[in-house]
Amino acid sequence: MKWDLLAQEHWGSSGFANTDLDLLLKQHSITEIVLIGMRVNTCIDTTARFGAELGYQVTLIKDATAGFDWSEMQATLETNAPTYANAILTTEDFIAALPSSHAS
Repeated sequence: MKWDLLAQEHWGSSGFANTDLDLLLKQHSITEIVLIGMRVNTCIDTTARFGAELGYQVTLIKDATAGFDWSEMQATLETNAPTYANAILTTEDFIAALPSSHAS
């Protein structure tokens, strides 16, 4: 099943703080979040940590995130994320792991 959920705009680093994202995900029984995007060491890292604290299974797609330099990527993907993420994958590995019904 495919949904388009529109959460309130976030004010700070986390996509959860001061938004209705958690409520929307719980209303649809979503328990896993997959994060991609810009500013890996702030927005991605903070959203992922917050999500893990709320009980979500967190997956980071390491080749679909970015920072302003390699040290930002390294801080999140190699130092921080292994303590809270359920998986840190490449896009190719993530797609390969999807059930066949989702891959098309």
